Amino acid sequence: MTGPVPSPAAPSRTPRPDGAEWPAFLRELDSTLAVHSQYILYGNIGDVHLPPVVPAAPGLPAAPATGLPLPLIEMLWERLRPSGYQCLVTFDAVHGIDVFPATPAARAVAEGMLGPGMVGSEPSTERLQDLMAAVCGPRSGDTARPRAAFVVDYAARLVRTPSQLETKERDFFLFCQKLSRTAEVGFGGPANRQSGLYNPLIWLADGERDLPAWLSAGNDRVRSIAIPLPDLPERQRIARAVAANFGVRESDDRSVTRQIEAFAQATDGLTANAMWEVMRLAFDRRLPFTAIGDAVRIFKLGVADNPWAGGHLRDRIRRGEKEVAAKVRGQDQALNKTFDILKRAALGLSGAQASSTGTRPRGIMFFAGPTGTGKTEMAKQIANTLFGRTDAYLRFDMSEFAAEHAADRLIGAPPGYVGFEAGGELTSAVRQQPFRVILFDEIEKAHRGILDKFLQILEDGRLTDGQGTTTYFSECVLIFTSNLGVMKTHPKTGEKLPIVAPGTPYAKVEEKIHEAIRDYFKTELGRPELLNRFGDNIVVFDFISADVAGEIFEIQVENIRQRLLAEHHVELDIAPDVWDDLREHCCADLGNGGRGIGNALESWLINPLARELFALPVMPRRARIEAVGRDEGDLIWLRLTADGGGAR
Repeated sequence: MTGPVPSPAAPSRTPRPDGAEWPAFLRELDSTLAVHSQYILYGNIGDVHLPPVVPAAPGLPAAPATGLPLPLIEMLWERLRPSGYQCLVTFDAVHGIDVFPATPAARAVAEGMLGPGMVGSEPSTERLQDLMAAVCGPRSGDTARPRAAFVVDYAARLVRTPSQLETKERDFFLFCQKLSRTAEVGFGGPANRQSGLYNPLIWLADGERDLPAWLSAGNDRVRSIAIPLPDLPERQRIARAVAANFGVRESDDRSVTRQIEAFAQATDGLTANAMWEVMRLAFDRRLPFTAIGDAVRIFKLGVADNPWAGGHLRDRIRRGEKEVAAKVRGQDQALNKTFDILKRAALGLSGAQASSTGTRPRGIMFFAGPTGTGKTEMAKQIANTLFGRTDAYLRFDMSEFAAEHAADRLIGAPPGYVGFEAGGELTSAVRQQPFRVILFDEIEKAHRGILDKFLQILEDGRLTDGQGTTTYFSECVLIFTSNLGVMKTHPKTGEKLPIVAPGTPYAKVEEKIHEAIRDYFKTELGRPELLNRFGDNIVVFDFISADVAGEIFEIQVENIRQRLLAEHHVELDIAPDVWDDLREHCCADLGNGGRGIGNALESWLINPLARELFALPVMPRRARIEAVGRDEGDLIWLRLTADGGGAR
């Protein structure tokens, strides 16, 4: 459904001075003004915040805000104003000294403390110290001083390296540290405050350690307060306000409540400002509130088309179930479970039993079982079934990530390290194409530290790389493969011994492999929480039977014949007794599955055939293999009859 949507409504209520709807960091700051002279607010400082509202009428509970939120400076002002503060003096390296609110009264108060003409100036470091002292320092005599706060914005940009200060930088922060200890409270607070309050110096920084650590270490006068991303209750408040700007309210329809909750869940990890930008994006694309989820996806991924939507995906999955069965032979149980997972992923039901699904990947699978049974091929076919593109399949061989530093290849190196600018292979690929099937092959060979990254992806559906860019995996299908439970290593000899062997009933194979996976993650690895993220999505592949091995042999021989015909226009024929000999040799060991059959075909057919064709003066139009064998030197040979009756 699309159509015109209303423009944002203007704020209709004013903030109230108390109540649980105030952000926790502002409540913490306000409640400690009597004991702390400086604050370091760090984290999500560039975000906006939805202010609390007064009741619509006396005696009624507070209603959600219908207007737009406020930036941090305005929220600080709204929280401090009821305690008698008359203005905020602000400073940043771009605009210099300013005052908030921008009223004649506030400007007069600021200039009364700072001196005429200082508002709007760009003071030197030494002059800035004087201005800080005028607002926050000890009082001169017994005269009362106007109540104000001094806010230093972009504080993280005041120094080049907090741990290696230049002389001027060190002297400046040494002054600020001393200022925190010499500051004095005022002569009492307003009616609702029992004691005097400081005129606080408030630093706004990206991180707690963006300022020298010794400024606050062991200093009871300086308090560090984190500003987090909005939690679920806050996102729910914003979602209600966004819905109100679309002209819909929870009281109108229960479905609106569900849409509001879904919006709040889908924006996990986003800032409040991003949620309002999602609203603006929806307005721009003329999407109604019922389609707000599409706006969230576009905002995160930058992709308007959604391959998961529409009936065509259901048709592809129905067809794919039959097509994959023809290519991955002898794995009926694994195939059925895999497509059950895909069907619920296509319907958006993955993890639907949980109260909060957040932004987890669309599908998660753990393929386990003997080697060469079709795990990798199944992953390729899933990508083709879901997205119809070969580039939608992305494979990582986890044996290449056995070293601790190998995680840098996936998500990018930290700042300052070699390769930082390049980004990560995994995160870069998903940002370029968000709709993917990603295979992590032989996961047990990865370094344990890399598993922490997988835990974050499986739980939150996102990962932040070394450059601070967030990558979303919410539209991906993640597949992990493992050979756990098939072989074990003898503790004394180091010999590889089978746990299960070809011919073992599937139920027993599944039981043993499940048991080995549980033991690995819980006991050996000590990460049961990672196993829990896989849940019931462990798909066990069986050994291939003798009949299935014969089918795979026939398919692979036909592939060889077709390649020879396409590349060199040679029609290859194989005598019946040679066919039987080749099949017996190639299907003798079922422990290595289809890959073992292919390896044997290289030795018994492809290599001697290539040798014989190279020995001919010209490439024949037809060739027939009359015999095959092994000589005393263990060299495999074959006798080839070429068109025209020539034989070798």
